[in-house]
Amino acid sequence: MRDEPLGICCSPSNMKRKVVAENLSGQENEQLNHKYTDMLNLPHPVSESHPRMTIQNRAAQFAPFAALTGYEDAVKEASRLTDEKVDLDENSKELLDEKLQFIGEHLKEQPIISITYFEPDEKKEGGAYRTLTDCVKKIDFYTQTVVLQNGTQIQIKDIMEIS
Repeated sequence: MRDEPLGICCSPSNMKRKVVAENLSGQENEQLNHKYTDMLNLPHPVSESHPRMTIQNRAAQFAPFAALTGYEDAVKEASRLTDEKVDLDENSKELLDEKLQFIGEHLKEQPIISITYFEPDEKKEGGAYRTLTDCVKKIDFYTQTVVLQNGTQIQIKDIMEIS
């Protein structure tokens, strides 16, 4: 194979021309190559009406496209499991009330407790059970909340167990 003259790319039409040129006689081949020699040393064309595109903008043309934006997050959210809140029977409620009364009487001693409570989910029905261990700062029977030393406020109606 012969070397291509500079400036001729390997497009399908140029490849055909190359194959044809190999089968031509020397004089015909020279005429074919001279057909484009006037273009070899021309400067790169620059448009006067369109500004040159920046490299970042050129690269952005080939950036991946997400047609279903947010779909993955929606699937994750739908597949996320939540627990249902369990309603306590009267005996369990009385036992919790007694424990809260005892803790309220001993707040100055800063009792450390483990409290299991239901935390409602913000996005869907249900929620999750959490267990925290901390000192009780305050029990507010007016707002029906237990305030822990770390600032967590737990609704008394959401408490499942205290130990």
